[in-house]
Amino acid sequence: MARLKGFEKLTNVDDALSSFLRQLKPERLDSEYIPIHAALGRITAEDTRAKYNLPPFDRSAVDGYALKAKDTFGVSVFNPKIFKLTKDKVRENEAKELWTGNPVPEGADSVVMLEYTKKFEDKIELATAVTPGRNVSKMGEDVTEGNVAITAGTRLNPHHLGLLAALGESYVTVVRKPKVAILATGSELVELGNKLEPGKIVETNRLVFSSLCMELGAEPLNLGIAKDDLKEITSKIQEGLEQADAVITTGGTSVGYPDLVPMVVNKIGKPGVIVHGVAIRPGMPTALAILKGKPVFVLSGNPVAATVGFEAFTRPTLLRLLGINEARPAIEAKLTRRVAGALGRRVFLRVRVFERNGDFFAEPVRVTGSGVLTTMTKANGYVIIPENREGIDEKESVMVHLFSSIVREQHV
Repeated sequence: MARLKGFEKLTNVDDALSSFLRQLKPERLDSEYIPIHAALGRITAEDTRAKYNLPPFDRSAVDGYALKAKDTFGVSVFNPKIFKLTKDKVRENEAKELWTGNPVPEGADSVVMLEYTKKFEDKIELATAVTPGRNVSKMGEDVTEGNVAITAGTRLNPHHLGLLAALGESYVTVVRKPKVAILATGSELVELGNKLEPGKIVETNRLVFSSLCMELGAEPLNLGIAKDDLKEITSKIQEGLEQADAVITTGGTSVGYPDLVPMVVNKIGKPGVIVHGVAIRPGMPTALAILKGKPVFVLSGNPVAATVGFEAFTRPTLLRLLGINEARPAIEAKLTRRVAGALGRRVFLRVRVFERNGDFFAEPVRVTGSGVLTTMTKANGYVIIPENREGIDEKESVMVHLFSSIVREQHV
């Protein structure tokens, strides 16, 4: 069967995504109630309101002595004052020893730090004045009873979990993890650990995209490897549609035989392929489809091109299923050398960002090579070269979207 040798038309990246999402109409998934010790990285499905004030009482912010601020006026190193220690409420010219976090006793309105005192049995000598409220964390200063402590759509970090615990919440309502079925296609692919015959390659994309899904907060489902066979690919995609909220396929998506996946998708059902052929580098053969109301991402078999397709289309879609509006961390850096763009196509340039003497620099890792895995292991971010730019000059400031930490150069 004769096939086209190229795409008749490439769709702009933004137009492709908006058209796809407009027809998909993705909605946040349902929620589940889980213990907070299992909630790290999960997305909150509803607001969490404080059941009580935090702190629940006025407490000391330092180790020291609680007293009445007015009793310290005029006190200094040159004019110290003696205070009697008490273990009960604080009266005039009395002080009570406290440690950080202890309740401020009745009668006291401030706390003086230990460093400004000397202790003599049942008395202290004070060498500084304090103002009312000094070193006191007021009741409800952190969170007031009834107010929202954590909003819906928050990715829970360790400090969120600590706050939940402080508020007496042992469980939290989170968005269910999207299940993403992942299929690799290609008769040349073999499973990791199997004998590598001439002309065969180890399949890596499922591992990469399973990891990217888990990093995002989704649950990957392994559909295995399908050979370049219409029936086998059809069966695997249908299996994914039954089990998952979304499907990712890699390989078999250009316009040359045996690139069969878009053909299979259109045969399975409607609306099928929404976009096929995107003005992006790498990742031009990317296709976006909808089957049974679920997104199907037909990504390149080349690892880097597939990763760019995931970043541009799969990631924002999954974030919508999670109910979160989240961008990658970004930093401004200076490009270390000039790189060419591709007029009419959006280029995802892999870069290595490093810090030198307080300045940030972005070193291009490789401009071409959609199948070179080391361009991703050496890079820690990417720069987008817009469709209307012929390139970016050396020392030009660029915005780098980070996917791992920044290297700080060591100086001897």
